[in-house]
Amino acid sequence: MADLHQFIEGFREFQQQYFAGETALFDRLRAGQTPTTVLIGCCDSRVDPAILTQCAPGEMFIIRNVANLVPPFEQGTTNQGVSAALQYAVTVLNVSRIVVLGHSHCGGIKGLMDSNDIVDKDDFLGRWIHIASKAKQRVLEQLPNADKATQYRACELEAIRDSLVNLETFSWIKQRLDSGELSLHGWFFDFEHGALLGFDEESKQFQPLVSALPTKDFWIEI
Repeated sequence: MADLHQFIEGFREFQQQYFAGETALFDRLRAGQTPTTVLIGCCDSRVDPAILTQCAPGEMFIIRNVANLVPPFEQGTTNQGVSAALQYAVTVLNVSRIVVLGHSHCGGIKGLMDSNDIVDKDDFLGRWIHIASKAKQRVLEQLPNADKATQYRACELEAIRDSLVNLETFSWIKQRLDSGELSLHGWFFDFEHGALLGFDEESKQFQPLVSALPTKDFWIEI
């Protein structure tokens, strides 16, 4: 109950800020939302996209799931929440960019790397993280003798790259990419060192967007 009370008090502060103080923002938002950016992030409790980017309500359309994965386009009767949210953001809200935000120490990626790749039909988590199975395969082929921590991090990065590829399998995303109306970005938050990396299309590597603070002993492992 202590945690619940904390959350209620947090809402009270939010209420005072946006409904008793800065009312202009929600006056505008009542008319509808016009975010410019979709961010696909992990549902890990330690990685809140709105807090990380310090964005205000209405500025970012956020889609969160285990391991910040994007499935490839597929037809069928299965429920596809991520695909539906993407379609709404791109075709209805007309966002101009999509960011896939991964992070270090991802439990979903660790589970994928440690799994035996046999997925039971009732294992929702196993079937979901299997989306990144190609990333896992590449890591095991390229870093077969690396320690677990190195393999986990490599797969976290590779999974972001695969999600960027999967985004282009949706026709309404590909059309907007080709016309220049939309751009794709892969980001990686290293919360161990407080740094943000971005995938560079030319070098095919993750490069610092925001480096670690000088007091941190930070290095990039690709």
